[in-house]
Amino acid sequence: MFRLIHDIHQISAKAWDALHDGQPFVRHAFLAALEASGSVGPGTGWTPAHATLWEGDTLRAAAPLYLKSHSWGEYVFDWAWAEAYARHGAAYYPKWLCAVPFTPVPGPRLLARDEATRNALLQAMLAHVVASGHGSFHLLFPDADLPVAEDLMPRHGVQFHWHNKGYPHFEAFLASMSHDKRKKIRQERRKVAESGTTLETLEGNDISMEHWEFFYRCHAMTYAQHGGSPYLNLDFFQRLGATLPEHCVLLVARREGRAIASSLLIRDAKALYGRYWGALEHVSCLHFEACYYHPIEYAIAQGLQRFEGGAQGEHKLARGLDPTPTQSFHWIADENFRAAIARFLQRESLGMAQYIDELGEHSAYRDRSQQA
Repeated sequence: MFRLIHDIHQISAKAWDALHDGQPFVRHAFLAALEASGSVGPGTGWTPAHATLWEGDTLRAAAPLYLKSHSWGEYVFDWAWAEAYARHGAAYYPKWLCAVPFTPVPGPRLLARDEATRNALLQAMLAHVVASGHGSFHLLFPDADLPVAEDLMPRHGVQFHWHNKGYPHFEAFLASMSHDKRKKIRQERRKVAESGTTLETLEGNDISMEHWEFFYRCHAMTYAQHGGSPYLNLDFFQRLGATLPEHCVLLVARREGRAIASSLLIRDAKALYGRYWGALEHVSCLHFEACYYHPIEYAIAQGLQRFEGGAQGEHKLARGLDPTPTQSFHWIADENFRAAIARFLQRESLGMAQYIDELGEHSAYRDRSQQA
């Protein structure tokens, strides 16, 4: 039986987490922290309506699903589509969104233990979307084994990920790069060291409430400098640290004994994910150290397979991160808008493929075989 669940706390964490292999962003505790902290829910434009399939009292499949009244916090940009609707006097919102809020990390979205059940969940979800009368459905950053649905239009994007080629240490990673890129990274790391700035790595339960409060000051400062406010509040991060400590890695930068900057990373058994950064003082190249070089060094030491640097940023290419294709899928109810968007996506897909090819020509590595 298909049901929408408007509060994830109505589902047991054990039942939800039994459906996937443990990526932190789809864990029950992560999604529950978003709701309990008020980062999503009433007044945010994110109304939880998680899609579930049940066999009696047993949860067989689930997906994080939201009814959205805007497009903030998604990182797959459809503002132009909404503007086109408005120009024609049509309503684009509310829309259905299957995604992890504020988290452009590719991973499982249809949570189930077999392909048939994932497909059944997707079909039931799409049937509900059609019956709801709302104009669109969007599935963002799914993993590669998404069941095929003819009505969903694919959209392609790119991120920058670092892949571990079995490097024994950071210097071995640098040795794989071209001379000018290697020289630049060493210069940037030297600037941080010569400023007297050091980085402390805190993991799990070593991250105290005071650490979270300092991190959030830095995080909020970065948003304020760009004239905005954070999507996520301090309560969310404190809940994250309390319920998923094994996934949290916090870097704290200190200069002359003062904490001046912080970077939050999330990890699992295979990967490290760069998430949030902020600084109270400017130190040249500290952003690169805290958000790329130190995380890559940590990933090597921990034997992790990759480091995902987050959305956007061609500057990551020069720092050893490779262009990595991403995908999303979209359903549009109105036939005329669907046809227009399909044509747009076809043109965009060709342009994205050319863009990724061009990025590959600017690899930071001496040997192109070092690329992912």
